[in-house]
Amino acid sequence: MNLPAAIVPSRLDDLLGRARREVDEGRLPGFQLAVGFEGEVVFAEAYGDARDDARFHTYSAVKPTVSLTVLELAAEGWLSLDDPVASILPTFGTKGKERITVSQVLLHKGGFPAAPMAPRIAIDRAARLQRYSMWHTTWEPGTRFEYHPSSAHWVLADLIEEVSGRPFADVITERLMEPAGQPRWLAIPEAEQGDITDVYCVGEPIDPTEFEAQFGVALPVTEVTDDALTSFNDPSVRALGQPGGGGITSASGFASWYQAILHDDGEILRPEVKQDALTVVRQTHQDHMGVPANRTHAFILAGGDGRANGRGHGHTVSPMTFGHGGARGQLAWADPVSGVSFGFMTHGLERHRLHEARRSVALSTRAGLVTTPVD
Repeated sequence: MNLPAAIVPSRLDDLLGRARREVDEGRLPGFQLAVGFEGEVVFAEAYGDARDDARFHTYSAVKPTVSLTVLELAAEGWLSLDDPVASILPTFGTKGKERITVSQVLLHKGGFPAAPMAPRIAIDRAARLQRYSMWHTTWEPGTRFEYHPSSAHWVLADLIEEVSGRPFADVITERLMEPAGQPRWLAIPEAEQGDITDVYCVGEPIDPTEFEAQFGVALPVTEVTDDALTSFNDPSVRALGQPGGGGITSASGFASWYQAILHDDGEILRPEVKQDALTVVRQTHQDHMGVPANRTHAFILAGGDGRANGRGHGHTVSPMTFGHGGARGQLAWADPVSGVSFGFMTHGLERHRLHEARRSVALSTRAGLVTTPVD
């Protein structure tokens, strides 16, 4: 493809060289990489055993599509972000969750980060609603930030279903994907899964003592285990469309969707929703690594405090860069200053937390430099 004049070939080559090194040195089996600019995907590559026509698992990188749908419904008056969740989903209002607001759920401030929702329960909405009554808080809602890998977005999905009266994945597809020129990312029917690449784990886990020596904190224990991540190979799990991590797309899909959001003038998001989601930081509590979260209601902003790398962004992107990565190295973001969007996807799930973090920052840092300097 012909590159726009603003894309510097040598910088793109540097990005590609760093990504290919992961495959050439045996750390990853393959990847897709895509760069967006001026409203379109201007470069895409599949390398190693990754196919250019395949789709991959997004994991948590799908979360903004769910959050933005909730923000749009709130802007239309279907709900308020200040509403207690229990005023809309009554079964949620138990065991310390009575006053948790929609906004707190969006910002991972709800206090139920590890609440379980097995696929066999999640497939039945009535069973999901009943499960909420069994969840309890582990800290006072609103007082801190702790990432909710899956629980918060099940609640958001059911808020969408409750106020719209329709399956959450259908609503998200119609509101956030189709207007952006994208197909469905959530709840892919089993008959349409033939191009999805199975995932598997690679590398050796980091030694917990090494992690603690490096970062001064204990290695966190979360639900994002090898078994949990590889369970997404199950066609029934893909068809379920787990709203906190069950997305399916390509690296080009990421880069293209972020370009659509970046250049949207009201066709996808209301201006006030876009302004809030892309610019208004509402969560600055520190995460377990001591890094301020810097979250809007939908995205993680790079920020200008020199800690962008701790939020999964590169060293060279602008403070206004917005995005949300996925487990074990899936990358998706856009920089309003440079105009670049970036997508990186792999089916090799790196077990070593430090290796994965270094790769993600290295790639995003190089992607942030692919254009000529902005005057």
